Amino acid sequence: MSVTTFTNDGAVIETHAIPQVLLDDLLPRKLTRSGKLWMSFLIIVMAIGAYAYIDQLRKGLIVTDMRDYASWGIYISNFVFFVAISLVGSLISAILKLADVKWRTPLVRIAEIIAVASITFAAMIIIVDMGRPERFWHLFVYGRIQSPILWDVIVVTTYFTISVLLLYIPLLPDLAICRDRLTNIAKWKKWCYKFFALNWKNTPRQYKIVNDSIRVLAILIIPLALSIHTVTSWLFATTFRVGWDSSNFGPYFVAGAFMAGAAAVTAVMYVVREHYGLQKYITNKHFDHMGKLLVLLSLIYLYFNVNEYLVPGYKMKAVEADQLRALFTGNYSPMFWLVQIFGLAVPILILLFKKGRKPIPLFIISIIVVIGAWFKRLLIVTPTLLHPFIPMQNVPESWHHYIPTWHEWAITAASLAGALFVIQMLIRIFPPISIWEMAEEEPVETK
Repeated sequence: MSVTTFTNDGAVIETHAIPQVLLDDLLPRKLTRSGKLWMSFLIIVMAIGAYAYIDQLRKGLIVTDMRDYASWGIYISNFVFFVAISLVGSLISAILKLADVKWRTPLVRIAEIIAVASITFAAMIIIVDMGRPERFWHLFVYGRIQSPILWDVIVVTTYFTISVLLLYIPLLPDLAICRDRLTNIAKWKKWCYKFFALNWKNTPRQYKIVNDSIRVLAILIIPLALSIHTVTSWLFATTFRVGWDSSNFGPYFVAGAFMAGAAAVTAVMYVVREHYGLQKYITNKHFDHMGKLLVLLSLIYLYFNVNEYLVPGYKMKAVEADQLRALFTGNYSPMFWLVQIFGLAVPILILLFKKGRKPIPLFIISIIVVIGAWFKRLLIVTPTLLHPFIPMQNVPESWHHYIPTWHEWAITAASLAGALFVIQMLIRIFPPISIWEMAEEEPVETK
């Protein structure tokens, strides 16, 4: 087995053998006992969510707490969260690649897997939020191009396609390695490796096609990544609702998405490193770099947060006052200040110091940032809906509050468990770090 290296113009330089140590360390392995227990837990959570969704389909959205005021709930918050996390694929795979950041290589596949899993469940949760999901196809047949909802359907579908290609094409050489080297595996798995390797023969021409394709996809996915979260923000910003009627929403959403995505890939890379014993590939240097990147992204997001709340808070228009009070001192203030302090301010302060960028503290901070990012999306959606632009008269008291029912919590938990399940399955089936790219970085002369 060999790897061919290219110059920037695509010319062949030389071919290197893949060191056996890379194969021993990075080829897929069987699930450990702890891995099986974790997978079983995720399956149970997904099964409960599936039951809740079946009950929702049978009885309708009345089983949720969404009403005429809070017509969107944690389903849409979850959708925005998944879209945010999915941007990590463009951040690690595309931006750092085009910037020729060498240390990104062990993290690329992890980031791409997270991106594919997240955008998949972003699309699924939209269907869950629909009262008549069997009419989903109407969006494609009767959609109006003037509608931001159709814009979102277009960019989500396109981004999903590019993300899958960005994961799959660099996998081809490694799929061939699995096909040729993994002999003591089930027949169906052997067939899958053979089928998806697409008759890969390790020729210079094939490597040139792969490298050229990766370069094109890396360029394409950056504007798509910006588009998907910008268009998602326009679903909110193109309304007259207080709290959403903001020209700041596009960059505000994009900055928050990059921050959440960076935290997600940091958390997953720590688990992969510890579970598979990949300390010599995912080193402390990688955590230090990701910590610095997370600080930078957090500071940018902090800037947009100041813009989002300081300007309307300074003017304190009557129509905005109730919504701001609900966030700063009202019912949502505990959640709001916990998210701002522990999900944004504290991580910045800790990660400014080198000790805070060590693997364990950075892993804990990343988990907190991801949790804060989810609740931040809830704060964007729900308080604004409870303070409509044109209040309705004589509505039931329950409409003024939104407390998700067990159906909503179960389905939301199932979607999060499903994303984690897909991530673990892909990391188990495929090499978690690109073998052929690591061999290029540390070539061994062929004897």
